[in-house]
Amino acid sequence: MTSFVGRRRELAEARRLLSAARVVTLTGVGGVGKTRLAMRLADEVRRAFPAGVWLVDLTAVETPELLVHAVGEALEIQDRSARPALQVLVENLRGKQALLLLDNCEHVISECAELADRLVRHLPDLRILATSRQTLGIAGEQVLHVPTLPSDEAVQLFAERAQTVLRGFTLTGADRRSVELICARLDGIPLAIELASARLRVLSPAQVLERLDDRFGLLTTGSRTALPRRQTLREMIGWSHALCTKQEQLLWARASVFADGIELEAAEEVCSGDGISPEEVIDVVTGLVDKSILIREEHAHRVRYRLLETIKQYGRERLRELGQEEELRRRHRDWFHRLVARAEPEWFGPGQAEWFALLRVEQGNIRVALDFCVTERHEARSGLSMAAALCYYWIATSSLREGRRWLDLLLSLDTAPTAVRAKALIVDARLAILQSDFASAGPVLRDGRALAGRLDDARTLAMSMHVEGLGALIDQDLPRAVILLGTSCKRYEHLGDRMSAAISQMYLATAQSYLGDHDQAAALFDDCVAVCDAHGELWFKSYALCVSGIAAWRVGDASGAHALQLESIRLKRPFNDRLGLAMCVEVMAWITAEQGENERAARLLGAVANLWKSIGGPLFGYLTDHHARCEEAVRRALPARTFDDAVHKGAGLSLAALIELALREDAAAPEAAEPSPLTRREAEIAELVARGMSNKEIAAALVIAQRTAEAHVEHILAKLGFKSRAQIAVWMSERSRAQRPISVHDRTDPPVATA
Repeated sequence: MTSFVGRRRELAEARRLLSAARVVTLTGVGGVGKTRLAMRLADEVRRAFPAGVWLVDLTAVETPELLVHAVGEALEIQDRSARPALQVLVENLRGKQALLLLDNCEHVISECAELADRLVRHLPDLRILATSRQTLGIAGEQVLHVPTLPSDEAVQLFAERAQTVLRGFTLTGADRRSVELICARLDGIPLAIELASARLRVLSPAQVLERLDDRFGLLTTGSRTALPRRQTLREMIGWSHALCTKQEQLLWARASVFADGIELEAAEEVCSGDGISPEEVIDVVTGLVDKSILIREEHAHRVRYRLLETIKQYGRERLRELGQEEELRRRHRDWFHRLVARAEPEWFGPGQAEWFALLRVEQGNIRVALDFCVTERHEARSGLSMAAALCYYWIATSSLREGRRWLDLLLSLDTAPTAVRAKALIVDARLAILQSDFASAGPVLRDGRALAGRLDDARTLAMSMHVEGLGALIDQDLPRAVILLGTSCKRYEHLGDRMSAAISQMYLATAQSYLGDHDQAAALFDDCVAVCDAHGELWFKSYALCVSGIAAWRVGDASGAHALQLESIRLKRPFNDRLGLAMCVEVMAWITAEQGENERAARLLGAVANLWKSIGGPLFGYLTDHHARCEEAVRRALPARTFDDAVHKGAGLSLAALIELALREDAAAPEAAEPSPLTRREAEIAELVARGMSNKEIAAALVIAQRTAEAHVEHILAKLGFKSRAQIAVWMSERSRAQRPISVHDRTDPPVATA
């Protein structure tokens, strides 16, 4: 992130408004710096909100119905229930002093207004800070109009941004006068000033000024500063557009169909053709990065490019003028359809974590692709194929509600009796069952199985048996679960699908264990783990180990159960699997209570209660009795005050501290994170690395030489024993999270939950 310039008066006024009002909206022309001001304000008032400050970037929300989903994701709520999304949001925020930053509301202004009004009426401790080109228009809203920068701050901004593109740039003599006039011509609009400063790569300040005079002189006479500000920004962007080559202009327009970023491979496929060959795309992208049209960002070990919203809107207008919008949206959909189709068969394999991370990053683009399939009715079948192929993604991200929404919409649009529809019906039923919505799941499951039977679709029939058996298990109809899951195992084996068979086997083993067939259950659990090892799979293996540990504990093997839970927790750590972690910690509490460590058991019970609440559901039915007996036994063993204090202490543990408590043999919970091995400057640079900044960007932000920044990064890698910048980012994230109590908002990396 670049440095923040000026705005002292606006910051002070915004702080005053936020201290007195429940909803504050920053309004102003596009590019005036509303988001930067809101981010700075949020950072300054962070300590006043113990439950956190949460940024909700709405630029990629092109479907108003997904607004509440987007807010829930930003708040890191992993709710798996069938309750309405707004109800879940309210319940998870109730009693919490939090600040919600709704950024870029203008394209969903009515929905944002309705949401903000409902939230503040139900949540007296919540504050909302919004940025928009127009006000929300709700009762109690306070509005701060963000003006353009005054002359001195505008010149300072230009100079600081110029130093990032032209090392050693200083304001002297004639250059200062030229910069002052440039900023005046641009009405002090920050985005326009930043675009102009980027021209210093190839032009002097005087040349930039000359070209501004030429362009704006065509539009107005008299005072240049009388030019309407919205028109000024548009013309500044238009000037940047005119300075691009024909190929750069074309790629700019085509890239506007991407929701929240684009990778090079996607650009080569979607944006090439008719004037740009795939081989030329990398050079065109480089040119747009050099001209500050595309912003380069690092996500783990991958590089992405992003258009600012105002820049993207300009590109979309050009795309419409070219008559290519529908074609590019279809190409975009096709690319992500292929991406999802590749991910599905590789989900259970050694690349599982990488695929999950990629799909998570591309979620905005996937939504846009699905929305295209909904709005273009004849494309619904492709959408059905995508939504069904994302089955494990919906489950892993606890996005059951959103997955069902897309499937229900698309199933209503494409009613042809196809194999795609049969599979989509079964996936829809599976998501409903995982929400314990058996009333909705039953008819959908029957329709899917009947259609698969008519089509003689053996794989979908096996899947239907698996889903029905899973429903019977969750509903505690164990004999029926054994029959159905056993049948699905045999059918998957016949198809040669060992991984799907192993998933059915895990549920089958769970049912058999609770029916008393412990030896058969143990053999099936061992087989599940062996299949996972053969595939290089870790996520599902962690579940097999967890439920195997429950079976071992039930037959009196506390030591074996303890070891299995420890291994399961270790496997879950990279995935931030909250549901799986809750199951493991639950069992650890039972074991700990049996061993007489009652205070530690109470702390684990307090922590796991928070975990169950954060994922929006109670324990699975077959675990509730064990939990109740454990809690009752610990209550009897401890004085009431001691029990309550221990539960309270457990509920206040950070996610990292809870994992450490569960993994440690002694009863003492960690009180704080270990001291950092980094110096103060190294910690500062590590934070910038974690934000995805390059060495060049870090050097510019800290006003140090690029070689110095590179040396610091090398020292950080050496001290921490890491080999990549991505590892630094993960380490910094874990350290910052270790200081926060577990809440509905905690998340390390994208979450992975049970299948």
